[in-house]
Amino acid sequence: MQTRRQMLFTVGLSAAGALLVGCNLLNDGKPAAPVRRKAPPAGTPLGDFVAIGRDGSVRLFAKNPEIGQGSKTLLPMLIAEELDVAWDAVFVEFAAVDAKRFGPQFAGGSMMTPMNWEPMRQVGAAARALLVSAAAGRLKVEPSTLRTEAGHVIDASGKKIPYGELVAEAAKLPPPDVKSLTLKPKSAYRILGKPKAGVDTDAIVHGDPLFGIDTEVEGLRYAVYVKAPVYGAPLVSADLAAAKAMPGVEEVFALEGVAPPKDGQIGLAPGLAPGVAIVGRNWWQVNRAREALNAKWADGFGAQHDTGIYAARAAELLKGRGKPHERIGNVDAALGQAARTVVAVYDAPFIPHLTLEPQNCTARPTAKGLEIWAPTQFPQDGQAVVAQTLGLKPDQVTVHMRRCGGGFGRRIMNDYMVEAAAIARHVKGPVKLLWSREDDVAFDYFRPGNTHRLRAGIDADGKVIAYDVHGVSYSRGGKLVDGGELFLNAQPPFLVPNYRLEKSLIETIVPTGWVRAPISNTLSFVHECFWDELAAAAGKDPLAFRLEHMKARFDSPVSKPGPEGAPFDVRRMAAVLELVGKRSGWGAAKRPAGTGMGIATYFSHLGYFAEVAQVKVAADGAWRVEKVWVVGDCGSIILNPSGANAQVQGAVLDGISQLRQEIRFEKGRAVQTNFDAVPMLRHSAAPEVDVHFHLTDHPPTGLGEPALPPIIPAVVNAVYDATGARVRTLPLTAERIQAARTTRAA
Repeated sequence: MQTRRQMLFTVGLSAAGALLVGCNLLNDGKPAAPVRRKAPPAGTPLGDFVAIGRDGSVRLFAKNPEIGQGSKTLLPMLIAEELDVAWDAVFVEFAAVDAKRFGPQFAGGSMMTPMNWEPMRQVGAAARALLVSAAAGRLKVEPSTLRTEAGHVIDASGKKIPYGELVAEAAKLPPPDVKSLTLKPKSAYRILGKPKAGVDTDAIVHGDPLFGIDTEVEGLRYAVYVKAPVYGAPLVSADLAAAKAMPGVEEVFALEGVAPPKDGQIGLAPGLAPGVAIVGRNWWQVNRAREALNAKWADGFGAQHDTGIYAARAAELLKGRGKPHERIGNVDAALGQAARTVVAVYDAPFIPHLTLEPQNCTARPTAKGLEIWAPTQFPQDGQAVVAQTLGLKPDQVTVHMRRCGGGFGRRIMNDYMVEAAAIARHVKGPVKLLWSREDDVAFDYFRPGNTHRLRAGIDADGKVIAYDVHGVSYSRGGKLVDGGELFLNAQPPFLVPNYRLEKSLIETIVPTGWVRAPISNTLSFVHECFWDELAAAAGKDPLAFRLEHMKARFDSPVSKPGPEGAPFDVRRMAAVLELVGKRSGWGAAKRPAGTGMGIATYFSHLGYFAEVAQVKVAADGAWRVEKVWVVGDCGSIILNPSGANAQVQGAVLDGISQLRQEIRFEKGRAVQTNFDAVPMLRHSAAPEVDVHFHLTDHPPTGLGEPALPPIIPAVVNAVYDATGARVRTLPLTAERIQAARTTRAA
């Protein structure tokens, strides 16, 4: 069997054009030996984040999980900049999972940069101050007479003392007061703002065991956990003996399951689903053994949980009024005065996360309790929920972060950690739980769908004077599901004087959660596409229509804080909108028949983004995105341009994929259970993505998510521009485009 490293080289060399990813070529065409950075000696710690060796090597600890968003590179960059060391002297590893030492440790909400921008620089500055103080003591001079550069303290005469010679003395000094630290000005940066490759890139390309799925410990056995295909259905019977008789199987047993705590969020407190564990030395064999299990689950548990039933229930709810949620002004009075009223219903489906690395976790019982290796976005919550579910104290559970092969919000839910821990405790030995691809899709915490009825009133001058929304989302046990929030973190409540949002809920047993750019990824489709409809109804260009409404609010550009805790600044959004129009040549040239351009904006995760998509629609309704222009305002500096561009491009491609995806349910079970049934964007269909960052005088913010929401409505609006077909229901299929064409023609 090929190793991952061998397979990467084989695939690279055999691909058309001899595509080689992440390796150089010698003159004879053979892969060159990569530049590998060896781990330095442990070094002397200067606090919890920094250790420096006598040889000048620098070990930095990244406290947050790495899911591909670049945290393991960016957080150390922040430290290294203020520490004033050469980047090529730095070695990075994950910090321990320890809230007391490292504070919150999580990946989600694009919060890594805003939460750590100042604290991580202070960490580096504090360590640097200790080294300068040690040098001042040795030289018997004032610290203010010394400066630093590339891992050295330098005195007034130019004499250099390497950090490695000072670290032992520096470690004995008391830490400086944070208030006394002076951080570098932007003009002095040597690391921040410069493109840096990921610290794990070489290791990933060469197949080093970094990911959760790679974890190996002595005596390890593999496990699969068979659960009811209908969420929450209890086990009635299973042929445990038949499964145990299969080759390679050592143990088969049922676990009753543990209900999640009533006061916990649904997703962050998953409990343990009832199921059957199959354990052995070979994963392929234990996974095959599930076929002999012949498990029977309680009938009728999900009878009322069909996609068709949900749709019918939503349509019925939209005939009436919902529960008041948000209100500005008097919508009914404004609608009565409108010169024109526009009404539309938009519908978004449930979709999965589709991480490349299936859910997995390795757990080992210890004398203290449990030791866990997990690719998790929320390791501290995982530690807590494992302890709570299995009756342990949190300090009895040790969690080691492993690199995640994709997250997108799925690895916030630590159900796989609980399952692995429960199985390991039962067999009294180390176990690696690995989900099959089918399990990974079918037992996801899906992004919930929603249905919206919208009404807007337009006055005689083409201004929107009323905006009325009735949104239908989902509840579970009477509680709004995770990811089902209906707040409107978009433009209408900020740009329209009369606004109302009402909501209704449908009870569901389907587990739900947050998918990349949560909530915004559906609401952007609903409201930015409807805003496009309003522009058409007013007889105005979509970009000019948006800009006109924004400029009307320039006298009071900052709204009250929204659901993410930050106000909406209409001037910042107007600036990126104007820029993306210029960069894309909006309205400047005629396009071939069947080609359209669509525009959309969105404010989410503290980022302001405007995007234009150019889309080609064939005669049969098949569509592809040809090019995307993105302009984003994420503050005063792009900390790692290489990672930032990758995040924006990835978000755009991810959003285009989401447009094609859907999970349907039949009697409580997912119909689609693998990649073949949930289309993802192929390399051959990936468009060119032009990225531009508009720098402003604001603190830097995260980039993992805010570029995704606008691409969804931009593409749908481009389809309308190309065909005149207004598609209001996702996924965006050729059949729906043709149906919309037919409706328009009629």
